[in-house]
Amino acid sequence: MPEVAGYERSCRKNKACVFGPAWTDDSTAPLSHNGCDTRNDVLRQQLARVVTDPKSRGCTVISGVLDPDPYTGAVIEFRKGSTSGDVEIDHVFPLEQAWHSGASAWPLATRVRFANDPANLLAVDGGRNSAKGSKPISEWLPPNQAYRCDYIARYLEVAATYQLPITAADKTTAERTC
Repeated sequence: MPEVAGYERSCRKNKACVFGPAWTDDSTAPLSHNGCDTRNDVLRQQLARVVTDPKSRGCTVISGVLDPDPYTGAVIEFRKGSTSGDVEIDHVFPLEQAWHSGASAWPLATRVRFANDPANLLAVDGGRNSAKGSKPISEWLPPNQAYRCDYIARYLEVAATYQLPITAADKTTAERTC
């Protein structure tokens, strides 16, 4: 995909985020407008043995277990603050990849929905999420081979839902892997 200027992952002073505020509850994505941010919505849905902060109306996850992590197959304990970096929320179809594949032309509301759509979000091992970065399926697949086809299917479903193009390399990877 050709590079499209203007992508900014993090919000900086005096610079708007191209996908809106991180983990906003104010979008048209499923689970929005429930009083809880998207990150905690995903953690509550995808972790086991979830404990929430009672002062947060049940929104803020303070502990839980990712069992198993889809990317590694490992069991990861989550504790807000102390191990929260061990479990991150991944955009299966990466934001930067989406930006360069056509999201740059979407209205802001569509970009905010995309960034907060649970269909595109997975609680995963933080290190693997960092290693993946903004890579498409032709450049990165989960090391957990048992999850690869599910991952590819999810990536392709998100692409279809948002009418994002799939490269020839991504198509070849999907066909060879699954």
